Amino acid sequence: MRITFPYPEIKPLDVPDQNLLGIFAPSTVEIEKSEDEIIEEAFLQPIGSSRLSEILEWCQDVLILVDDYTRTTPTQKVLPRLMKELERGGIKREGIRFLIASGTHRPMTEEEILRKFGKEIPKQYPILNHHWWDSSQLIYLGETSSGIPIHSNRMVEEVDLIIGLGQIVPHRVSGFSGGGNIIQPGICGEETTGKTHWLSAQFDGWEILGRITNAVKKEIERVAEKAGLEWIINTIQDGTGRLVKVVAGDPVHAYREGAAKSREVYQSSLPEEADIVIADSHPYDSELWLAAKGIYAAELAVKKGGVVILITSCPEGISVSHPEVLEWGYQTFEEVEQKVRQGQMNKLTVAAHLVHVGRVIKERAKGILVSHGISKEEAERLGFIHAQDPQEALDIAFSHLSRDAKVAVLQRGGEILPVIKDKA
Repeated sequence: MRITFPYPEIKPLDVPDQNLLGIFAPSTVEIEKSEDEIIEEAFLQPIGSSRLSEILEWCQDVLILVDDYTRTTPTQKVLPRLMKELERGGIKREGIRFLIASGTHRPMTEEEILRKFGKEIPKQYPILNHHWWDSSQLIYLGETSSGIPIHSNRMVEEVDLIIGLGQIVPHRVSGFSGGGNIIQPGICGEETTGKTHWLSAQFDGWEILGRITNAVKKEIERVAEKAGLEWIINTIQDGTGRLVKVVAGDPVHAYREGAAKSREVYQSSLPEEADIVIADSHPYDSELWLAAKGIYAAELAVKKGGVVILITSCPEGISVSHPEVLEWGYQTFEEVEQKVRQGQMNKLTVAAHLVHVGRVIKERAKGILVSHGISKEEAERLGFIHAQDPQEALDIAFSHLSRDAKVAVLQRGGEILPVIKDKA
């Protein structure tokens, strides 16, 4: 079987038929409604909330949070309907602000903003990047009931209503993205984000990824409530990127209904765990910080003692915002926890990332990396085995196991939710 990858520079791979367990991908959903009809339905039938135009009767200033370049949310398709609702609710142009909820990613460029928002919105409104590293842009909002300090972008206290626009896909830190994630990590400071991410590092991937409610998501929702998030618009796309559902309304109730649909779309059932899992990172390909999502998915599909092969492009390298990843390399939970406890590693977002990947390539399986954006020296320093192309990677994997090893291929590994049939 010939396997191709969504990267022109990466050669295809031939997997012997007798070894191939299967090729797995998110679903393609057949739906009769148009995308405009799906969006309209969400605004007319909000979940757990009044219609937005009714809420806006008591508002003058509105903050719209939009996820960043790392997400495939069809923002251009949703924004015209949202702006129509704001106009219907009596909000004047000068009362509308946009903030990019970038978490701890790099800021978006002007070109990326135009691709995300279209040409018209940036002409009419200022669109600001969230500078998570700049304490002058943050405000302290107290703590959650479990003691997580909340440092949020100060714009949340300058408006009457906060609306979050994003997508819902499986997510290693919070189970699924969407809902309160537009606030945390979207517009919070590193300390707050580090605390929630480090909490997620206490759990194996299967305890978080694909779980609609979990300990981390609950903390995220508490942070979002404290910050004042009142209304969300969350999209769900299928394996082709087509919009198949939009949920709108209450940040908790609408999210949970949307996450159930997302799980239905992105879940893919494997007959058994594979000896070798090959995953691309699409559509999270710009840097390894994001491409590691393919590793997280592979954790749910690989046998203990197996091999995970990550195929990705990473034109921006390992991490623009977090160069410490290369300094430390991927490690086991125990190794990272000791460094955190001893004060050697203070950036908890990085510590959590090191653990999330380390649980897979240091504790559960071996990791092989194929990426033209990351050198052999960098890959090995991180803790991967380097391979020039997928075929070499598979040969290396067979040499570590046997020529009888079963191979599973995960397409759109940045989003897929693998489920083993007898563990479902």
